[in-house]
Amino acid sequence: MEGNMEKKPVKSYLGLVVMLGAVWGLSEAALGMYLKRCASSVSGSMMTGVALLFIAASWILSRRVLGVALLVVIASLFKVIDALLLSYPILHGAIANPIFAFVTEAAAFLLIVTLIKEALRQKPVGQALTGGMAALFAANMFPLVRFATGIPACVVAGTGYPLSLYYIHFAILVSLVTVPIGFLVGSKLEDLALDISKTPAIQKLNYVLSPAALILCLIIMALIRLV
Repeated sequence: MEGNMEKKPVKSYLGLVVMLGAVWGLSEAALGMYLKRCASSVSGSMMTGVALLFIAASWILSRRVLGVALLVVIASLFKVIDALLLSYPILHGAIANPIFAFVTEAAAFLLIVTLIKEALRQKPVGQALTGGMAALFAANMFPLVRFATGIPACVVAGTGYPLSLYYIHFAILVSLVTVPIGFLVGSKLEDLALDISKTPAIQKLNYVLSPAALILCLIIMALIRLV
């Protein structure tokens, strides 16, 4: 599967990556309903697993750093619009810090996926290993957020210990499951893209569906915040 994907045009999958980014951005808004306060207990670790699911799916679709970068840009766009909806500054702990998390999660995944041998990546155990190691790396990188945004990471109440490290085991366990699911989702979307590419009329429709899905997710997010 992986060898064939290198020969496929990236353009065929850009629309699907945009849709994945929109769904990820919407899920962040839905899961982050406590935007007015710091991350609570394991919520941030759970979001790490969710993030790696979408990152893994976009990697399978594009096989390019740019594909994953596009996904992160779309998800970050949702965070910025979320800030506007709630009249928050961009440099707010609930906006800037999650965007930093998106970047570190994507970087962690890209690093680990290149270190895991191709034959192992094609197996569920290899995909789970990729997820666990990416979560481990991302969680350890997140406390550096204060150097990037000037806003320190959330800590365990009554201590100075970052939540991302306190619940690192949870992020790893969740990612052991979500990343293989992401690989599966990406593979299914890949098959869909191949079918679409065989029918020019449907392929043109795909260029309409992607922005439509993006706009729909933005509308849903706005309703979540404003209703």
